[in-house]
Amino acid sequence: MLKSASTHEVTNQAPPIAPYNVFEADLALREALEREGGVGGVDRMRDTGELAGSAEALEHAERAERNEPILRTHDRYGNRIDEVELDPSWHWSLRQAIEREIHSLPWRDPQPGAHVVRAGLFVLWSQAGSGVMCPVSMTYAAIPALRENAELAAEWEPRLTRNSYDEGALAGMAMTEKQGGSDVRANTTRAEPVGDGAY
Repeated sequence: MLKSASTHEVTNQAPPIAPYNVFEADLALREALEREGGVGGVDRMRDTGELAGSAEALEHAERAERNEPILRTHDRYGNRIDEVELDPSWHWSLRQAIEREIHSLPWRDPQPGAHVVRAGLFVLWSQAGSGVMCPVSMTYAAIPALRENAELAAEWEPRLTRNSYDEGALAGMAMTEKQGGSDVRANTTRAEPVGDGAY
Protein backbone atom coordinates (compact mmCIF):
# COMPACT_ATOMS: atom_id res chain seq x y z
CA MET A 1 0.00 0.00 0.00
CA LEU A 2 1.36 3.38 -1.02
CA LYS A 3 1.67 5.94 1.68
CA SER A 4 0.83 9.54 0.78
CA ALA A 5 3.85 11.76 1.08
CA SER A 6 3.51 15.05 2.90
CA THR A 7 5.50 17.78 1.24
CA HIS A 8 4.62 21.10 2.82
CA GLU A 9 1.79 23.27 3.95
CA VAL A 10 0.38 25.49 1.19
CA THR A 11 0.09 29.02 2.53
CA ASN A 12 0.00 31.17 -0.60
CA GLN A 13 -3.55 30.34 -1.72
CA ALA A 14 -6.50 32.42 -0.64
CA PRO A 15 -9.36 30.50 0.95
CA PRO A 16 -12.60 30.19 -1.04
CA ILE A 17 -14.47 33.48 -0.94
CA ALA A 18 -18.02 32.09 -1.00
CA PRO A 19 -20.35 32.77 0.58
CA TYR A 20 -20.14 36.53 0.43
CA ASN A 21 -22.42 39.36 -0.60
CA VAL A 22 -21.07 40.69 -3.91
CA PHE A 23 -22.88 44.02 -3.42
CA GLU A 24 -21.62 44.56 0.12
CA ALA A 25 -18.08 43.77 -1.04
CA ASP A 26 -18.16 46.39 -3.82
CA LEU A 27 -17.71 49.84 -2.29
CA ALA A 28 -17.35 51.55 -5.69
CA LEU A 29 -20.66 50.08 -6.89
CA ARG A 30 -22.45 51.08 -3.69
CA GLU A 31 -21.13 54.63 -3.95
CA ALA A 32 -22.04 54.84 -7.66
CA LEU A 33 -25.56 53.60 -6.96
CA GLU A 34 -26.09 56.40 -4.46
CA ARG A 35 -24.34 59.08 -6.53
CA GLU A 36 -26.25 58.24 -9.74
CA GLY A 37 -29.74 58.15 -8.21
CA GLY A 38 -30.26 54.43 -7.74
CA VAL A 39 -30.49 54.42 -3.94
CA GLY A 40 -34.06 53.09 -4.18
CA GLY A 41 -32.65 49.80 -5.45
CA VAL A 42 -30.34 49.06 -2.52
CA ASP A 43 -32.49 46.23 -1.12
CA ARG A 44 -32.82 44.65 -4.56
CA MET A 45 -29.04 44.98 -5.07
CA ARG A 46 -28.25 43.51 -1.66
CA ASP A 47 -30.53 40.53 -2.33
CA THR A 48 -28.97 39.88 -5.75
CA GLY A 49 -25.46 40.35 -4.32
CA GLU A 50 -26.14 37.75 -1.65
CA LEU A 51 -27.29 35.19 -4.22
CA ALA A 52 -24.45 36.05 -6.65
CA GLY A 53 -21.86 35.31 -3.98
CA SER A 54 -23.48 32.13 -2.72
CA ALA A 55 -21.84 28.75 -3.10
CA GLU A 56 -24.95 27.61 -5.03
CA ALA A 57 -24.65 30.36 -7.67
CA LEU A 58 -20.92 29.82 -8.11
CA GLU A 59 -21.40 26.05 -8.48
CA HIS A 60 -24.07 26.62 -11.14
CA ALA A 61 -21.83 29.08 -12.98
CA GLU A 62 -18.90 26.66 -12.99
CA ARG A 63 -21.08 23.76 -14.17
CA ALA A 64 -22.67 25.86 -16.94
CA GLU A 65 -19.22 26.89 -18.21
CA ARG A 66 -17.86 23.35 -18.04
CA ASN A 67 -20.76 21.78 -19.96
CA GLU A 68 -20.89 23.36 -23.40
CA PRO A 69 -24.17 23.71 -25.34
CA ILE A 70 -25.04 20.86 -27.69
CA LEU A 71 -26.58 21.55 -31.09
CA ARG A 72 -29.27 19.02 -32.02
CA THR A 73 -30.01 19.52 -35.72
CA HIS A 74 -32.31 16.50 -36.16
CA ASP A 75 -34.48 14.30 -33.99
CA ARG A 76 -34.14 10.51 -33.99
CA TYR A 77 -36.47 10.26 -37.00
CA GLY A 78 -34.40 12.61 -39.14
CA ASN A 79 -36.73 15.60 -38.77
CA ARG A 80 -35.00 18.96 -38.64
CA ILE A 81 -35.35 20.47 -35.14
CA ASP A 82 -32.39 22.88 -34.74
CA GLU A 83 -32.42 22.93 -30.95
CA VAL A 84 -29.64 23.84 -28.58
CA GLU A 85 -29.43 21.78 -25.42
CA LEU A 86 -28.09 23.81 -22.51
CA ASP A 87 -26.93 22.56 -19.15
CA PRO A 88 -29.61 22.90 -16.42
CA SER A 89 -27.26 25.23 -14.54
CA TRP A 90 -27.31 27.62 -17.49
CA HIS A 91 -31.10 27.72 -17.23
CA TRP A 92 -30.86 28.22 -13.44
CA SER A 93 -28.55 31.22 -13.87
CA LEU A 94 -30.66 32.80 -16.60
CA ARG A 95 -33.84 32.24 -14.58
CA GLN A 96 -32.32 34.15 -11.64
CA ALA A 97 -31.45 37.10 -13.92
CA ILE A 98 -34.94 37.19 -15.45
CA GLU A 99 -36.76 36.91 -12.13
CA ARG A 100 -34.65 39.79 -10.80
CA GLU A 101 -35.68 41.85 -13.87
CA ILE A 102 -32.11 42.51 -14.98
CA HIS A 103 -33.42 42.33 -18.54
CA SER A 104 -36.39 44.67 -18.02
CA LEU A 105 -36.45 46.70 -14.80
CA PRO A 106 -36.48 50.24 -16.31
CA TRP A 107 -39.08 49.23 -18.90
CA ARG A 108 -41.40 47.60 -16.34
CA ASP A 109 -40.96 50.24 -13.63
CA PRO A 110 -39.60 53.48 -15.14
CA GLN A 111 -38.80 55.14 -11.82
CA PRO A 112 -35.92 57.62 -11.48
CA GLY A 113 -32.69 55.65 -11.18
CA ALA A 114 -34.15 52.44 -12.65
CA HIS A 115 -31.50 52.24 -15.39
CA VAL A 116 -28.78 52.72 -12.78
CA VAL A 117 -30.20 49.94 -10.62
CA ARG A 118 -30.49 47.65 -13.66
CA ALA A 119 -26.87 48.35 -14.58
CA GLY A 120 -25.80 47.58 -11.01
CA LEU A 121 -27.77 44.33 -11.02
CA PHE A 122 -26.08 43.45 -14.32
CA VAL A 123 -22.65 44.02 -12.76
CA LEU A 124 -23.54 41.89 -9.73
CA TRP A 125 -25.01 38.95 -11.60
CA SER A 126 -22.17 38.97 -14.15
CA GLN A 127 -19.84 38.06 -11.29
CA ALA A 128 -21.82 34.89 -10.66
CA GLY A 129 -21.36 33.84 -14.28
CA SER A 130 -21.35 36.01 -17.35
CA GLY A 131 -22.50 33.38 -19.84
CA VAL A 132 -26.19 34.22 -19.54
CA MET A 133 -25.71 37.98 -19.64
CA CYS A 134 -25.72 38.22 -23.45
CA PRO A 135 -29.44 37.36 -23.83
CA VAL A 136 -30.19 39.47 -20.75
CA SER A 137 -28.44 42.47 -22.30
CA MET A 138 -29.91 41.88 -25.76
CA THR A 139 -33.44 41.73 -24.33
CA TYR A 140 -32.94 44.97 -22.39
CA ALA A 141 -31.53 46.71 -25.47
CA ALA A 142 -34.28 45.46 -27.81
CA ILE A 143 -37.05 47.48 -26.17
CA PRO A 144 -36.08 50.97 -27.47
CA ALA A 145 -35.63 49.52 -30.96
CA LEU A 146 -39.04 47.82 -30.81
CA ARG A 147 -40.66 51.08 -29.77
CA GLU A 148 -39.82 52.46 -33.20
CA ASN A 149 -42.66 50.27 -34.48
CA ALA A 150 -45.80 50.54 -32.34
CA GLU A 151 -47.30 47.33 -33.70
CA LEU A 152 -44.19 45.26 -32.95
CA ALA A 153 -43.81 46.89 -29.55
CA ALA A 154 -47.43 46.11 -28.64
CA GLU A 155 -46.89 42.45 -29.49
CA TRP A 156 -43.39 41.87 -28.13
CA GLU A 157 -42.69 44.31 -25.31
CA PRO A 158 -45.02 42.58 -22.81
CA ARG A 159 -43.33 39.25 -23.58
CA LEU A 160 -39.79 40.59 -23.42
CA THR A 161 -40.30 42.49 -20.17
CA ARG A 162 -42.11 39.70 -18.32
CA ASN A 163 -40.17 38.58 -15.24
CA SER A 164 -41.05 34.93 -15.80
CA TYR A 165 -38.45 32.64 -17.36
CA ASP A 166 -41.13 30.15 -18.39
CA GLU A 167 -43.71 32.59 -19.79
CA GLY A 168 -41.60 35.42 -21.17
CA ALA A 169 -39.41 35.80 -24.24
CA LEU A 170 -35.80 36.77 -24.78
CA ALA A 171 -34.25 38.72 -27.62
CA GLY A 172 -31.16 37.43 -29.32
CA MET A 173 -28.93 37.94 -32.26
CA ALA A 174 -28.25 35.63 -35.16
CA MET A 175 -25.45 36.19 -37.58
CA THR A 176 -22.86 34.46 -39.64
CA GLU A 177 -19.34 35.72 -39.51
CA LYS A 178 -16.45 34.58 -41.65
CA GLN A 179 -13.81 35.70 -39.20
CA GLY A 180 -15.46 34.41 -36.02
CA GLY A 181 -16.49 36.30 -32.92
CA SER A 182 -13.12 37.36 -31.57
CA ASP A 183 -13.06 40.65 -33.49
CA VAL A 184 -16.57 42.06 -33.30
CA ARG A 185 -15.44 45.33 -34.89
CA ALA A 186 -14.69 43.46 -38.12
CA ASN A 187 -18.27 42.18 -38.48
CA THR A 188 -20.51 43.66 -41.14
CA THR A 189 -24.26 43.31 -41.42
CA ARG A 190 -26.59 43.53 -44.39
CA ALA A 191 -30.37 43.32 -44.24
CA GLU A 192 -32.32 42.64 -47.40
CA PRO A 193 -36.10 43.13 -47.70
CA VAL A 194 -38.15 39.98 -48.16
CA GLY A 195 -41.54 41.71 -48.34
CA ASP A 196 -44.24 42.92 -45.97
CA GLY A 197 -41.72 45.08 -44.11
CA ALA A 198 -39.63 42.08 -43.04
CA TYR A 199 -35.90 41.76 -43.63
